[in-house]
Amino acid sequence: MQVSEAVPGFAEAFAFEEFNRMQREMLPALLESDENVVASAPTASGKTALAELAICKALRDDGTALFIAPLRALTNEKESDWERFEDLGYSVYVVTGERELNPRRAERADILVMTPEKTDSATRKHDSSRYSFITDVDCCVIDEVHLLDSEKRGAVLEVTISRLRRLCDPRIVALSATMPNVSDVADWLDAPPETTFEFGDDYRPVDLHADVKTYSHGDNSFADKYRRLYRALDLAEPHIREDGQALVFVASRQDTVQAAKKARDEIAERDIPIGARGDYDFHTETQELRNDTLRNSVLDGVAFHHAGLSKNDRDRVEEWFKQGKIQLLFSTSTLAWGVNLPARCVVLRDTKLHDPLEGEVDMSPLDVLQMLGRAGRPGYDDVGYGWVVCDFKDADKYRKLLRDGKEIESRLAEDLDSHLNAEIAMGTISDLDDVMSWLQTTFYYVRAQTKPDEYDFENHRERVRNTLQRLVSRGFVEQGDDLEIEGTALAMLASKFYLNLDTAERFRRLAETDDIDVPKVLETVAGAAEFDSVSARQAERDAINSVLVGQDSGDLEAGGRKVLAILRSSMTGSTPGDLRSDAWVIQQNAVRLLAALRAFLKRLDRPVAANLVTRIEARVENGVGESAVGLTAIDGVGAGRSSKLATEGLETPADVRAVGVDGLVDAGLTEGVAEQVEASARKLPDVEIEWGSFPSRIARGENDMREVTIKNRGNREQAAIDVTVNGVEMTEKSTYLDGETTIPVGVFGGTADEMEFTVRVAFPDLPLLPVTDVRSVQVE
Repeated sequence: MQVSEAVPGFAEAFAFEEFNRMQREMLPALLESDENVVASAPTASGKTALAELAICKALRDDGTALFIAPLRALTNEKESDWERFEDLGYSVYVVTGERELNPRRAERADILVMTPEKTDSATRKHDSSRYSFITDVDCCVIDEVHLLDSEKRGAVLEVTISRLRRLCDPRIVALSATMPNVSDVADWLDAPPETTFEFGDDYRPVDLHADVKTYSHGDNSFADKYRRLYRALDLAEPHIREDGQALVFVASRQDTVQAAKKARDEIAERDIPIGARGDYDFHTETQELRNDTLRNSVLDGVAFHHAGLSKNDRDRVEEWFKQGKIQLLFSTSTLAWGVNLPARCVVLRDTKLHDPLEGEVDMSPLDVLQMLGRAGRPGYDDVGYGWVVCDFKDADKYRKLLRDGKEIESRLAEDLDSHLNAEIAMGTISDLDDVMSWLQTTFYYVRAQTKPDEYDFENHRERVRNTLQRLVSRGFVEQGDDLEIEGTALAMLASKFYLNLDTAERFRRLAETDDIDVPKVLETVAGAAEFDSVSARQAERDAINSVLVGQDSGDLEAGGRKVLAILRSSMTGSTPGDLRSDAWVIQQNAVRLLAALRAFLKRLDRPVAANLVTRIEARVENGVGESAVGLTAIDGVGAGRSSKLATEGLETPADVRAVGVDGLVDAGLTEGVAEQVEASARKLPDVEIEWGSFPSRIARGENDMREVTIKNRGNREQAAIDVTVNGVEMTEKSTYLDGETTIPVGVFGGTADEMEFTVRVAFPDLPLLPVTDVRSVQVE
């Protein structure tokens, strides 16, 4: 059937003119029904068009469509691909954590594109003006719904969809790769039999031959990588020699680069005809690549692809692979969930990977099947070949996976307390009956009925009651005499910042401590439950000890000490080389935890401590010293510029204001950047403390009440002002400092011969050093 015939008015939104067999069979369910739809189909069979058809139906009915993509990278790709909808007059808006949300654009969007995590966040905050748009969704398309089985992300997707259905009950269209228990997903989403589809391998455009190959495992893991690489090249070589292409998946970004380098040498040794060095036009195109190693590699027909490359480089690699100019491509698993880049031969060189937060883990069965599904180029190959290279002891496990597939399980029970806490904190659950009603909306409940023994379904009510009671006993939930339940402030903060509940308790204990300093903050974060699985490899121990020499690391185990070492060295931009491979992930998680800790401290009215945490957060993120951390409060000044300015002797926003644009240009900034930085610095608080007629002497036993004026020449900002006398706090005040304010100061003649009065102004949400001034009063 022609696209123009099926969806008149939307033909330009599709990249082809005619639907394939699978798409034609689903047209009535997608376009002529309002029922929820579940479809399981082989990789590369055309599921993207099903999503677009569901979106067309929603737009035709004047509704709003939400597309939930499994990865952030895919949301960006959809923004580019769906410019076709923009050309038809419909607006597409991508909402991710890396972008500043524009609520007006989100509210007016016809198509929203989000990840499960961002959708979770939006539904948790649906009653705020910023995220109210999420309750206006009419159709929700879930791409790769088998993500439900992901250990880390499955429960998030599950509770998010259940919550969204309770909030606005949109039509759900769930798309998946082949899964044996598609009926369970359909039961969960209330999709009737007539709109539930399970397409077999006969719908796959290219047959797939998948198998397992073993290698000889040695004592050296580094050498094992090359054993597996040579095995992968053995499998890829015959296809490359026949003008086919091979896609080899490896465990990490660094591995893609190293494998490509080694493969080029090995290909030369084997005299495999590959590469396009004689193609002058292609040689010219490669000069636009930003990555030097990639630029040299692609001319030999070998390339690598990972999320750390620039978008330009990724786009070019993908295009050249599609054109056949690259015959051998090494990639991380991200590519398997993203761009449609089929190859005649797909090899999984690595079945284990190093996770900075978990240590060495097995690659997800979902990822394995997703990657193998890339084998076979429609229009070029009659059969695709997929191989898993693994140790002999794992061979049967992977053969079973390839033979039987992977049933989709619920992961909710593994983190039930956190998700139940979130629902209670939002107020969607107010008593035990609500708890059970909520549970019955989950995939967990459906799957437990299918496999009652494995899920211990008989005792599920007791398990939920026990979970609820633990939340009460730990201070997350309050239960009234009438059995009504309500989330505490602790529950709300844990939910807002996605904290492990043990971490939330750890933060509360610190927030209740009198003297909070840098070591206590760092130790608290390093010991957070989110880092429980971090391991310290033997090669990292010396680097950890060198960073922490002479410093107390409390009761932290080896993994926690590693996190602490990374945080401490990150604060000065001096992370040892042996720790850098895991540093970025640990830093990003630590920054999120520090933001949560700051919120805890503000909630408990500890604004000065909150300012300390804000400064630590900025230092971990930007790698700047204590004296220059205030520069990061200036828009446009990050790690590089703050270090550059500090080297030139400009360490604070006040210094920037003082030297002006000319001084910033002298410090190495371009004139345009200097103007922006100077303008931003002038908006920050510019505080002056005026003591007025403050006395210098007072008679012993006398009292004199005075006022100190705090002036702010910058923008309005929340501030904490306190007064101490000889180190003892006497007066404190929290206010939005706009213009000027006063604070009363009692001057009294005590027993000491001299009274030292200190006024301090701190900004809990800005990484500015507190402004302090001191006056001494002689007691006569």
